[in-house]
Amino acid sequence: MGRTAAALRVEAPNPPGRPLQPHSSDVGLPHGNNTGIPRIPFKIGQPKKQIVPKTVERDFEREYGKLQQLEEQTKKLQKDMKKSTDADLAMSKAAVKISSDLLSNPLCEQDAAFLGVVTAFDTAMRRMDSFNQEKVNQIQKTVIEPLKKFGSVFPSLNMAVKRREQTLQEYRRLQAKVEKYEEKERSGPGLAKLHQAREELRPVRADFEAKNQQLLQEMPKFYSSRSDYFTPSFEALLRAQVVFYSEMRSIFGDLTAQIGRAALSDELRERENEGRLGELRALSIVGDD
Repeated sequence: MGRTAAALRVEAPNPPGRPLQPHSSDVGLPHGNNTGIPRIPFKIGQPKKQIVPKTVERDFEREYGKLQQLEEQTKKLQKDMKKSTDADLAMSKAAVKISSDLLSNPLCEQDAAFLGVVTAFDTAMRRMDSFNQEKVNQIQKTVIEPLKKFGSVFPSLNMAVKRREQTLQEYRRLQAKVEKYEEKERSGPGLAKLHQAREELRPVRADFEAKNQQLLQEMPKFYSSRSDYFTPSFEALLRAQVVFYSEMRSIFGDLTAQIGRAALSDELRERENEGRLGELRALSIVGDD
């Protein structure tokens, strides 16, 4: 996003594979606040006049609440995607470690046929690890990094809401001050104080109305932009998964062809293994005491 002094916007996302750029502005509020609009801790006089209509305040709280929820969901999704890619890498690295350990097994030195099977398995695992690393790199670029950049907008948004709230508190304080002088006798000194209070109120009221209007207009726009922003990322995620599993089908198909006996069913393999296990159990060294 381009950075301006008056607006916070999100442009259409870049094509998959390129970093997506959310925009922020110089307006903003406290990060991580999920308890509603921030409140100022000091006490101030409250005016009798309702300076912000209840419907406007409800609309503001509703829109900001949606963005707070979006912020938490974005954080969670980024964290979950990182866990997923870490687990993917750990899986393929563990498979390579297993095949490597098998190659160093003394049995491979004694049985040329077994050595051929293990070598084919090791080659397949290393190919899988290579494609898995490529998939994870693609997901990092097209999903995780855009999520992180999108999340970086929220601190400035939160600061904008905080500033709006601070201005509202000052507006209320000055409005109460004006009302106080309006209720007093309109003498010369009193009129002077009333005039001064009104002059102090005018720019603060205008500042609040500008901040309030800007946020009411732009918070819904920012919220509705999320689909356009994230759709290319998730399309890229699906493509990366499709490419990876297509390659896995090819790799394991080649492996099956290399180790032979491809037509042997799982049921026959299980029977064969049970038979061999029975032969091992019949040996005196593994017999029951």
